[in-house]
Amino acid sequence: MSTLKTGLLMIALTALLMLIGSFFGEGGIIIAFVFAVIMNFGSYWFSDKIVLSMYKAQEVGSSHELYQIVQQQTQRSGLPMPRVYVIPNESPNAFATGRNPKHAAVAATQGIMRILSREELAGVIAHELAHIKNRDILICSIVATMAGAIMMVASMAQWAAIFGGFHSDDDEDSGGIISLLFMIIVAPLAATIIQLAISRSREYAADRGGAEICGNPLWLSNALRKLERGVAVQPMRANEATSHLFIVNPLRGGFSRLFSTHPPMEERIRLLEGMSGSRRMI
Repeated sequence: MSTLKTGLLMIALTALLMLIGSFFGEGGIIIAFVFAVIMNFGSYWFSDKIVLSMYKAQEVGSSHELYQIVQQQTQRSGLPMPRVYVIPNESPNAFATGRNPKHAAVAATQGIMRILSREELAGVIAHELAHIKNRDILICSIVATMAGAIMMVASMAQWAAIFGGFHSDDDEDSGGIISLLFMIIVAPLAATIIQLAISRSREYAADRGGAEICGNPLWLSNALRKLERGVAVQPMRANEATSHLFIVNPLRGGFSRLFSTHPPMEERIRLLEGMSGSRRMI
């Protein structure tokens, strides 16, 4: 169901992009799309190095407990062994990155290892491995490319209006103003909402996939409950552009909750507990 929802949302984003193109002309939309592709291609290709460096993540070897947990869950998932990193931060969180399963990395903070049991941490790692298995980074890069193109065209339209001006002498000019307002205000907002909806859909899919990998949905649901409380007490000073990578939203306050890339925590926990009640997975 999550895959179908993601597909439908991506179709909606594509349709929005085409609609913008019909208002602004093919030349503008092609230029914006090419720039968005270039930027997001670079982000996709080097995302692991960028984000790991951003959070000062340190790679650990086979003697580390986190490495051993990742290795165990990786064997259960059938994936290649990712690189394993520890982030020197007391806010409890974790994320996966990398352009494909052969070039993946899993990172967890020191804080998450302090508050979770070994089983709960296994559930979290399984969730991150599900993201890798589902190639969510690739999906998010494609979505970001389309959303980025829409935002660029909106910016171009805004600057065109500032320097070119608009005259409302007749109904045709009034229609042009309406189209301009659509491109500047409505289209970017719609693109953002669709992008967030896709990100939330992938989180639900990773929760389910993670529960299947580790074998016990309650390991993950119990971990999420602790992480929600832990991040509320000690939020991370995270870059908003990378907040979607983490298993729980590292940001708190302001618009971070309204425009969150993560679904409601109570709903995630409810679905996982429902999985546990419907069938025994161990």
